[in-house]
Amino acid sequence: MAGVTRRGFLGTASGVGGAAVLGITAAGPARAAASTTGTADTTIAALSVTPGDPRYLDLMSRGYNARFAARPDSVRLVHSTDQVVQVVQEAVSSGRRITVRGGGHCLDGLVDDPDVRILVDMSEMSAITYDAGRRAFAVEAGALLGHVYRTLYLEWGVTIPGGTCPTVGVGGHVTGGGYGALCRKHGAVVDHLYAVEVVYVDALGIARCVVATRDAGDPNRELWWAHTGGGGGTFGIVTRYWFRSPNATGTTPGNLLPKPPATLLKATASWKWADLTEADFDRLVRNHNGWHHANNTVGTPYDTLNSVFILNNYVQGALVLSAQIDGSLANAADLMSGYIAAVADGVAAPHTTATSSWPWLKATLKDPYDTGVFNRGKFKGAYLRESWSDAQLAVLWRNLSDRSYDGHAGILLYTYGGQVNAVAPDATAMPQRDSMLKANFTTYWSDPSQDDRHIAWMRNLYRDMYADTGGVPLPDGAADGSYINYPDVDLADPAWNTSGVPWQALYWKGNYPRLQRAKQTWDPRNVFHHPLSVTV
Repeated sequence: MAGVTRRGFLGTASGVGGAAVLGITAAGPARAAASTTGTADTTIAALSVTPGDPRYLDLMSRGYNARFAARPDSVRLVHSTDQVVQVVQEAVSSGRRITVRGGGHCLDGLVDDPDVRILVDMSEMSAITYDAGRRAFAVEAGALLGHVYRTLYLEWGVTIPGGTCPTVGVGGHVTGGGYGALCRKHGAVVDHLYAVEVVYVDALGIARCVVATRDAGDPNRELWWAHTGGGGGTFGIVTRYWFRSPNATGTTPGNLLPKPPATLLKATASWKWADLTEADFDRLVRNHNGWHHANNTVGTPYDTLNSVFILNNYVQGALVLSAQIDGSLANAADLMSGYIAAVADGVAAPHTTATSSWPWLKATLKDPYDTGVFNRGKFKGAYLRESWSDAQLAVLWRNLSDRSYDGHAGILLYTYGGQVNAVAPDATAMPQRDSMLKANFTTYWSDPSQDDRHIAWMRNLYRDMYADTGGVPLPDGAADGSYINYPDVDLADPAWNTSGVPWQALYWKGNYPRLQRAKQTWDPRNVFHHPLSVTV
């Protein structure tokens, strides 16, 4: 594997330029360190950080949601695929539950589970290189999205259409079928996933490494497919991804992934809660959702538009529409003003608007979701194929306008559709391919003694929003299930999912049996599991 890297190596590693399947090597772990000569530094072993080590607390505080806390016997800081193989083998041989952490942004207790005894921390594996042999960009699974964007863009002028939070880890983001600011133009991030390197455990309990590609003749192709939306923590531990756009040709790296716009025109429109009536609120949400329903296909002038409409609750002061579009378009300003005007049409309450122009990378590396002291949360998700009903809007108004509720709550409506919807539902494991928006239901707070109250508030709102379909967003109707990267264990609880539809169908619809077959093949001993993992 050869190329240029900011933090990585030149040379070969397990599964790259060598054997496709590896067992445990007699030579022991090898650190893949920065090198200008093509040789690897083999002096650094995997680190084992235990509760008595002062670094343990820092590693345990990396989780996004402080409601959940693991207390593993050790945290393993790994530096190479071989080290991951060895740690997994140790866990299997000793009968200890193992899980993996990338960026630490899991919203529910899937990683930070008290039953976990060994936690593999991937943060030291963040190399980004160009693999000339595969004509693809290799990204180690511990890299954060911001690091990926910066390196791909500055070194090669390209990017992947991933999420808008630069501190999210690429590892979990990709496996769940990630999306972001460029998805309407270029599709989901998994639409550009060429290959994946996975440490798995076979039926005999032997930890091995394999590379699976999307090539039609690859005997491991189903493992690649399972990682295009099947969710993390189910089939093994991903150590490396390779990205190349499906229709890319040639060997020039700058032509193998999408090129982002040079500049972005950004705009923010705000409506103060103090000025809003229920009629204004309904009109705003209807206008917004109706616009996306009418502009949901490939080839519209708004292909490069990305926006999030944040329906904040009253305590936060305002509803906020944040949007961006390719600033190099000659009519970018007209398109942006037209979009905001369409959302504001017929709304009596005034709004304020601010616009600015940014270089793409500078704008992309800003973190728009810093929650400050509010480090506890409850989250839910839904896909929207059609706008919300009158009854659903009434539920939103009643809950969000409640001045007595002091949690920092909101429903974030993210732009979707476009090129995402040009892909067949079974081409990747992520089946939702005709939605117009993604909704992320959130509430944050800081006081642990208030957990029950805030969780109950969110559960009741979501149940009432989908009261006509058993308290959940059933697929193939106005909604289309939920998104595994917004994990919500309530969907598996019959107290909150009274629809009779299994939670697996809400995430994966008709793709679930195929994911089960992949699970049976690649993790027959169910070594890798959590409350929302694929089961057989």
